[in-house]
Amino acid sequence: MSERPEREPGRDAGPVLREPDLPRTAKQRPKALRTGWTTGTCASAAARAAALHLVTGEPQPWVEVALPSGRRVTFAVERSTELRPGRTEAVVVKDAGDDPDVTHGSHLTATVSWRDEPGIELHGGIGVGVVTKPGLGLEVGGPAINPVPRAMISQAVGEVVDVAARGVDVTISVPDGEKRARKTTNARLGILGGISILGTTGIVRPFSTASWRASVEQAVSVAAAQDAPAVVLCTGGRTEKGAMGLLPNLPPVCFIEVGDFTGAALRRAVEHGVGRVVFVGMVGKLTKLASGVLMTHYTRSRVDTSVLAEVTRAVGGPESVAAEVAVANTARHAYELWDAAGLLPTAGAELCRRVADVLERFVDRRVAAETALVDFTGRTVIARHAGDGGLLS
Repeated sequence: MSERPEREPGRDAGPVLREPDLPRTAKQRPKALRTGWTTGTCASAAARAAALHLVTGEPQPWVEVALPSGRRVTFAVERSTELRPGRTEAVVVKDAGDDPDVTHGSHLTATVSWRDEPGIELHGGIGVGVVTKPGLGLEVGGPAINPVPRAMISQAVGEVVDVAARGVDVTISVPDGEKRARKTTNARLGILGGISILGTTGIVRPFSTASWRASVEQAVSVAAAQDAPAVVLCTGGRTEKGAMGLLPNLPPVCFIEVGDFTGAALRRAVEHGVGRVVFVGMVGKLTKLASGVLMTHYTRSRVDTSVLAEVTRAVGGPESVAAEVAVANTARHAYELWDAAGLLPTAGAELCRRVADVLERFVDRRVAAETALVDFTGRTVIARHAGDGGLLS
């Protein structure tokens, strides 16, 4: 981990800047890295296999499912069984590619059975965590199956079963999910009893590796070579789409999925004389940056909600709200508390200001930085900070 001392305290007061190093295993990669599949994609494949077995009476060795992009991919089915008449179960083994992922090799299992009412009812089984705290965008008491995987599972089953005529129950389970979850932050977030079923694109990209950092640096170099007026750093696919909608006049080469490697992107921007950087992200990544962390992978940094409590006080929020924010379960929970208190626009703008200041300090103010906070769809800008003549003005 590297730390940089404060400079010119009168002007540059702020958090100590830190850029934690990558895990050792992530740096020792001699070749290009393989992408993999999210737990959500594998769960949808298992659900389709079980549904096909239920409808046809025959186990399926292979199934095809759609990713959120519309691309269709094929999966081998590890096992498909009729448990009893009207109830089937299928298993797909997760391949996370070369990403260091605790769910790699897990058996995503879907059990599908007929129900009297039309529609699809989705349940969490053994090894799928139960949500016990707010701030995750999921119902407290329900299974930790995120919205995009829910939609993928519903689509996969709905392509096989006419659920308007005859409904089905779908239960997703992971036999060793509780054991695997001990290596995650789920318990701290209030997800108990198993792993989460995750994914927004359906694909696992090795964001945490040195090769990904190199690709980010290369993307900045390419943008600079084309005389880009700015580079727009986005944390992922959703924020990139939101950023493109926010800045439609910039060419596509300006937009870079930076993942966790904000520091690396900033250094490369300075090397190539790129004078302006726009960072677009959701509240979790912005909170880490505002606290001075420039490499934000979950294994190397945590969200510090005390930073968000400071922001709450800075914009004149009630102390009672600041106290709640300080002990919020997640950055999203703090965001929801701001929203409920009517503080979201002003607190969001202050968070963006602090992030922009950290980005500029990291490169000795050789780059002008702007920041935008987007909601959890990535499409709606909640707040922004731009200097004089900035692109976000």
